[in-house]
Amino acid sequence: MAKTSGGLLEGAYRLLMKRNSVYVTFIVAGAFFGERMVDYGVNRIWEYNNIGVTYSLAKKYQDIPVLGSRTAEE
Repeated sequence: MAKTSGGLLEGAYRLLMKRNSVYVTFIVAGAFFGERMVDYGVNRIWEYNNIGVTYSLAKKYQDIPVLGSRTAEE
């Protein structure tokens, strides 16, 4: 009697979750790369939606001092 190879989920279990060290490494690496992909995507969407707006706002408010710096009156 031949042993069946199992499904996709069973193969993923054998590859990733059988040993704790491999599972934890997979989770940490997935979280890191997932965060990088989300950050890249949000930045691209932000830049796409604010084309031409960012510079005009910066020019309009260029006389506002940098946050955290002390003004001459203090």
